[in-house]
Amino acid sequence: MRDHDPGPADPERRLSTQEAAELLGVKPETVYAYVSRGRLSSRRAPGGRGSTLDAREVEALARRGRREGGGSAGTGGDLSVRTRLTFIDQDRYYFRGVDATELAARHSYEEVAEWLWTGRTRPGAVFTAPESSVEAARRAVEALPEHSGPTDRLRVAAVAAAVTDPLRYDLSEDAVLGTARVLIPTLVAALPPKRPTRRAPKGHTPVHEGPLAGRLWARLSGRPPEPAQLRLLDTALGLLADHDLAASTLAVRVAASARAHAYAAVSAGLGVIEGTLHGAASGGAHRLLIDVLDVGSATPVIAEELRAGRRIPGLGHRLYSGEDPRARALFALLEEIPEAAPVLAAARDIVATTARHAPLHANVDLALAVLTASSGMAPSAGETIFAVARTAGWIAHALEEYGERPLRMRPSGHYVGPKPPRPLPE
Repeated sequence: MRDHDPGPADPERRLSTQEAAELLGVKPETVYAYVSRGRLSSRRAPGGRGSTLDAREVEALARRGRREGGGSAGTGGDLSVRTRLTFIDQDRYYFRGVDATELAARHSYEEVAEWLWTGRTRPGAVFTAPESSVEAARRAVEALPEHSGPTDRLRVAAVAAAVTDPLRYDLSEDAVLGTARVLIPTLVAALPPKRPTRRAPKGHTPVHEGPLAGRLWARLSGRPPEPAQLRLLDTALGLLADHDLAASTLAVRVAASARAHAYAAVSAGLGVIEGTLHGAASGGAHRLLIDVLDVGSATPVIAEELRAGRRIPGLGHRLYSGEDPRARALFALLEEIPEAAPVLAAARDIVATTARHAPLHANVDLALAVLTASSGMAPSAGETIFAVARTAGWIAHALEEYGERPLRMRPSGHYVGPKPPRPLPE
């Protein structure tokens, strides 16, 4: 970031996104967020692919950020963390420099996870868990009240799995990778199946082995899956594996900065992902789709949402000015599944109806909702898919953070309370 205020701006001067990011001291994707939130305005560059921004607006925002927070990022509080994992650029995103949508389309979730962790895909990778870990997690989850949500179950399963691992405090890369390859299948196996399953006889493959997407499907839907549906779920897991410093990922990095072990770091992420503005957002989109299907049109349903002052779930994303690339990839696969056609049509009706008053595009929560609603899954299934998928990214970020200076994720508070010292209260 520049350490001095810029001089008077040329009224016609335009800045590229990269130039604006450098002036504000933020990443390019944060500039896109400012545009989507109306803090900056942009217009398409003549004859070019990118957008340009008004230099005067950018410089005014930079000055305001320095006045309010004395730091970088133009908001007085945005945190920037160096990472080699995910880069978001306009309406695309990349895992270690590779287009994430292409990676998820060509590789299994397990292979995408390995790519995030090691920079290698390990073709044919399958994650399995020891019986001790699975049994401990299952028993803990079965003890929860029946109304417990999916993230409640996953958090409890993570804690139960941790106590079966006496070497969990080994934070070396090989040890953490071993934990990751056990923890993810343990989380899935701990969820109650939707169809009755028998324990595998001795010498047979246990139910918690095989491709992860198939195991997870059995915990989310009572219907037997078609190959195209398993491919869809597997791709969704890969697409959702990471997304830079989302709120839950930041929580994981804070825990890892304090040298919490990998199970605890994942628990920190699970504690945040349950928020309705994060991992649980697809549940609202699922219910909205069901309402539209029941009524037969999105218009009265959207009208009621707007009348009640509610935000339309499944639309808009602070980092993408256009359609969320994850949604675009999933919609393309959903078009190949006949059972999804009515729900997909309802989703498109929602987007078109809302566009009459706000230029919002579909995000991954709407695409996840189409997946879950068309597959006989509960509204909370999208939250489960999101949490299981994102565990891979959380482990990758924890690994990065273990290589940094301990306790560096410790911001200073800006005290605005009464000036001390004050007399003791009586």
